[in-house]
Amino acid sequence: MTREVVIDVQPKEITIGLLEDSRLAEYQREKQNASFSVGNIYLARVKKLMPGLNAAFIDVGYEKEGFIHYQDLGPYFLTQAKFVKQQLSDRKHQLSLDKLKKEPELQKEGTVDKVLQVGQEILVQIAKEPISTKGPRLTCDISLPGRFMVLIPFQDKVSVSAKIKSSEEKVRLRQIINAIRPKNFGVIIRTSAQGAKAEDLEAELTSLMHRWEEAIQTIMKGQLPSLVYEETSRAVALLRDIFNPSFENIWVNDPATFSQIKEYVNLIAPEKADVVKLYEGEVPILDQFDVTRQIKSSLGKTVSCKAGAYIIIEHTEALHVIDVNSGHRSHQADAQEDNALAVDMAAADEIARQMRLRDMGGIIVIDFIDLQDPEHREALYKHMKEAMLDDRAKHNILPLSKFCLMQITRQRVRPVMDVQTAESCPVCGGKHVVKPSIIFPEILEAKMEYLTESLKVKKFYLHVHPFVAAYLRKGWFRSIAWKWKLRFGFGFHLIPDQSMELLQYKVIDAHRNEVDLKQPIDDHV
Repeated sequence: MTREVVIDVQPKEITIGLLEDSRLAEYQREKQNASFSVGNIYLARVKKLMPGLNAAFIDVGYEKEGFIHYQDLGPYFLTQAKFVKQQLSDRKHQLSLDKLKKEPELQKEGTVDKVLQVGQEILVQIAKEPISTKGPRLTCDISLPGRFMVLIPFQDKVSVSAKIKSSEEKVRLRQIINAIRPKNFGVIIRTSAQGAKAEDLEAELTSLMHRWEEAIQTIMKGQLPSLVYEETSRAVALLRDIFNPSFENIWVNDPATFSQIKEYVNLIAPEKADVVKLYEGEVPILDQFDVTRQIKSSLGKTVSCKAGAYIIIEHTEALHVIDVNSGHRSHQADAQEDNALAVDMAAADEIARQMRLRDMGGIIVIDFIDLQDPEHREALYKHMKEAMLDDRAKHNILPLSKFCLMQITRQRVRPVMDVQTAESCPVCGGKHVVKPSIIFPEILEAKMEYLTESLKVKKFYLHVHPFVAAYLRKGWFRSIAWKWKLRFGFGFHLIPDQSMELLQYKVIDAHRNEVDLKQPIDDHV
């Protein structure tokens, strides 16, 4: 599998696309001036206690107050609170955490009003971005993530990723980290550390410790509330989590971001530094790598799957609902159970992709086409688990119910991606919206596939607006129209028709009768 990353940096926002075999697998778009970013650390003040919820609202310096539950204070909160109080009382001398005497661990069944006081200064980290009317979710379990490890101040535990199966490798990594980590700093060793050299691990630990020292210096100088540690740029943060030595290219269209990413890759994998490339073409970078078209064809309410099937995705405040439809395959009367299984399998692959693409989180309910055979339901359940193996977000998949409903819970860190794919109608002056014009050729191709394979029409005339016809014929023997003629046969004829509106079409058969190409999917687009 070839993997590429495309990064589009604009003055107001940054867009990142991960391509797997030229197909968009992950997509993130974030405003450059976003108030909150997961991983940011704040010196904050307790604003209000909520004993009924066993939680508190925290002032982090923005309009929306953060929310923290007692359980999110973490077992080492008392040690952290002691450290912050001492550092704020003596801003001239930076305290060394490895010399701090630790306090007892926080009781799991305690109450927030016994631990926090209104006006108290604490260190908090953004765990989840604001969603809808809710403020950011906070934690006092401070962590600084790196490529190979996560540094956790106020702890003393070294943990190894469960995905590292070799016992010898786990022992080796523990020994290296225990030999170099300072006192009162815990470390989580990530899966990517497997096989890493000792000097690389030591270099990253030193880098993470330097970040922590800078945060403490900011505490000494800053006012309350204030940002004391800012997560690395979104581009670098995403690369840190997904970087793989198998990456073919990392394309960036901004020189400053290019330098940041080049420096980061050179630090963690010097031999792969050449894969970071500055894009300087005149065509927009997202268009050049076909990201724009894939966004508009994949992020709408209705998404096409293989074999004519499609899914409908609805988002609510509490959950996401996905409905699987068979499309024109429902007209095939033979082997209904086998057809339903084939459609459900294809839909499962697309749904797994959509969850990564949209960063869907929380509760996801999928209404698959009914399967009567218990073995088929079990096969679909296993197929969905396999399709989500590459999903980095924590998730849990429940077996299908007797009504063929599947429930999935997936880690929600930031709001679901909401991309408007419809465009203003060019004919009525923008009073209405139409499907994205860039995917119009795909829509026509899908209609002709339905025409030739399902309706068995071999000779037909496709009438389109002259502008569209010119676009389809551009390139002569490399044109879209010529590719269609080779695929659907020489009975296909493209007719420029001035009576057609810009994105309108009709099909006439050999007997000069108009063919009705309306499909169930058309009612949902």
